[in-house]
Amino acid sequence: MDLKLLLISTLLGVICYSSAQQEGNECIKANAKSCGECIQVGAKCGWCMDPEFLKQGEATSTHCDELESLRKRGCSSTKVENPRGSQRLLKNKAVTNRNKGEGKLRPEDITQIQPQKLTLSLRSGEPQSFNLKFKRAEDYPIDLYYLMDLSYSMKDDLENVKNLGTHLMLEMSKITSDFRIGFGSFVEKTVMPYISTTPAKLLNPCTGDQNCTSPFSYKNVLKLTSNGQEFNTLVGQQQISGNLDSPEGGFDAIMQVAVCGEHIGWRNVTRLLVFSTDAGFHFAGDGKLGGIVLPNDGKCHLENNMYTMSHYYDYPSIAHLVQKLSDNNIQTIFAITEEFQPVYIELKNLIPKSAVGTLSANSSNVINLIIDAYNSLSSEVILENSKLPEGVTIMYQSRCKNGVTGEGEMGRKCSNISIGDEVSFTISITSNQCPKMGKPETIKIKPLGFNEEVEITLNFICECDCHKDGIENSEICHNGNGTYECGACRCNEGRIGRQCECSTNEVTSEDLDKSCRKDNGTDICSNNGDCVCGTCECKKRENPEERYSGMFCECDNFNCDRANNKLCGGHGHCECRVCICDANWTGSACDCSLDTTTCLASNKQICNGRGTCECGTCKCTDPKFQGPSCEICPTCPGVCAEHKECVQCRAFGTGEKKDTCERDCSYFNLIKVKDRDKLPQPGQAFPLMHCKERDANDCWFYYTYAVNNKTEKEVHVVETLDCPAGPDIIPIVAGVVAGIVLIGLALLLIWKLLMIIHDRREFAKFEKEKMNAKWDTGENPIYKSAVTTVVNPKYEGK
Repeated sequence: MDLKLLLISTLLGVICYSSAQQEGNECIKANAKSCGECIQVGAKCGWCMDPEFLKQGEATSTHCDELESLRKRGCSSTKVENPRGSQRLLKNKAVTNRNKGEGKLRPEDITQIQPQKLTLSLRSGEPQSFNLKFKRAEDYPIDLYYLMDLSYSMKDDLENVKNLGTHLMLEMSKITSDFRIGFGSFVEKTVMPYISTTPAKLLNPCTGDQNCTSPFSYKNVLKLTSNGQEFNTLVGQQQISGNLDSPEGGFDAIMQVAVCGEHIGWRNVTRLLVFSTDAGFHFAGDGKLGGIVLPNDGKCHLENNMYTMSHYYDYPSIAHLVQKLSDNNIQTIFAITEEFQPVYIELKNLIPKSAVGTLSANSSNVINLIIDAYNSLSSEVILENSKLPEGVTIMYQSRCKNGVTGEGEMGRKCSNISIGDEVSFTISITSNQCPKMGKPETIKIKPLGFNEEVEITLNFICECDCHKDGIENSEICHNGNGTYECGACRCNEGRIGRQCECSTNEVTSEDLDKSCRKDNGTDICSNNGDCVCGTCECKKRENPEERYSGMFCECDNFNCDRANNKLCGGHGHCECRVCICDANWTGSACDCSLDTTTCLASNKQICNGRGTCECGTCKCTDPKFQGPSCEICPTCPGVCAEHKECVQCRAFGTGEKKDTCERDCSYFNLIKVKDRDKLPQPGQAFPLMHCKERDANDCWFYYTYAVNNKTEKEVHVVETLDCPAGPDIIPIVAGVVAGIVLIGLALLLIWKLLMIIHDRREFAKFEKEKMNAKWDTGENPIYKSAVTTVVNPKYEGK
């Protein structure tokens, strides 16, 4: 099981490594046939314009590779085509630093976002980033349009709204000196709740003696004005209407307010829409109840300030409203009674830059509600971009107040912004492909609810600079079958080959395949390439450093000998499976140094004159000598005697040098072992000498002497002396041994005699039993006859 897991892990590792190589080498994988195709693969890819760059067997696409790989392969930096992206500011007006008391400015003279216009040149895979600055201006103009539900349940609310104009003008003057207000009302489509109702009911939809106006979809009562008293007067003239079902047609009204800018009077300033109701809403699809099936067209249909197409177009969808409100920079405040708060909170989550406030039963708190909602909306900036071209992506990073940063979706917004605060965003735009026509595209980025925006023109780098100098129908490209550009042929349609020398219909010809074989016994292109027009185009390796080459792709630069797990030992390069060594190196793997300085002995002779210098190491010609310079002979006569006194004094503290031991005998490392079996034995990496010496007390001591691979002298010595026994002990030991031997012989003879007697008794017993076993067959108690007689009961003897 462990072996299986090991094999699986190894296989997965290989697959992952190959995938990583392939992912990291997108330039080769793309198989680009021209410089333009190459630079569109990614920002890491470059094209070598040198016409001599390709080796035999390499395809045109080999011109395209990673920049570092091209450099290593000998392409001069002046020959590498590698265009980069750029950016240019076209309009960069600084944000307005203005205080409320410094005089009135026109809305178009106030700048809250910077820059306003720029151009980006995009190279595939290379992001272009720029900084966007936003500053909330002091005393910025505000347009507020109050859109009110005039169904019967809002009767009390209308009474309080009649004085809203002057009161709201007074409160808003604390925020801005340039404030305008307008008013509109809505009820419901006339076909919806009264399908089966009498004409009289349509004229006065209220019950009892209540006098109500006819129902209507949307009415623009007052265009935006700075005259608060006019607001009060016109609102005071409004009458309540009614309908039968609970939801109202407010979406129709919101759509007309958003798209009828000229009728409403919107300026390019902060636009607020206050939507006041105590009921729910109809949305797209509900028009079918009144036989209306055409989807809302999102256009203005006001005549005499009345919406005239409510009977013709369905209600708009929420998504349609979101789009139109955003396009027209309108921020919505839903002033809703508490009963319908949950419904409109969900709606708010779908409409960016909107707020919900709780309206009291009679709308008495509407002014405070508007002020609070405006402060909430204006304290947050959210960036939104227009539709991006295919293959283009955008990333946001925000830097808000108090060091707060955000990325991704959170990078689009900043909150808690007060008047005069400045925040910034870093916006990165990346193109992953060129548009089909390669034409410039324009996108816009703006803060939701504000009229200002950044206009960005995107230019796409789809061709190299050298493309402009291309020669169409060049003779270099096989009699004009291609365009010679950037050092290579870009073949016309239907032509292939490095010089466009072949038609696509000829690539499978058997005659052409023959010219791609080295001989009849070999594979086409050595099984390392494809035969194109009778010429081998070698396969590409996942590793950009590895290549096949040669007329028949028979060569490569990665199958040479290795040393120390390095190709050509790290001292050469591989050409056609043979190592070409650097200077002062030789050998099949360039692992043999020609430098002899490492073989010089102290006498300035190479290997002390006892050997030759091979690959920077002495090879001693006399096997008795060893060491880096053939200077050591551990087995030469006299070696044991030479070191005897020092071994004796250091191991046992005896001998002639015991008083000078520390001074004279510190030239070797001493290692003590318990017995002779623990001493090093012959056959190890370096020669050693076994020694047996006797001291003054006739005691023997055993040791080995050697010089290890680090040229250090080593002595291993048995830690106990082998001393002879005393003369009075020997006879005793001999007598004891003799006695033990005699006793042993006697015991052996006794055992032999007993065995003979036992065997004879057993044999006699066997003979006796044999004589007693002679009985007749009939008397044998275990004998049974082999014949069995059976009588047929039906047989009568006839």
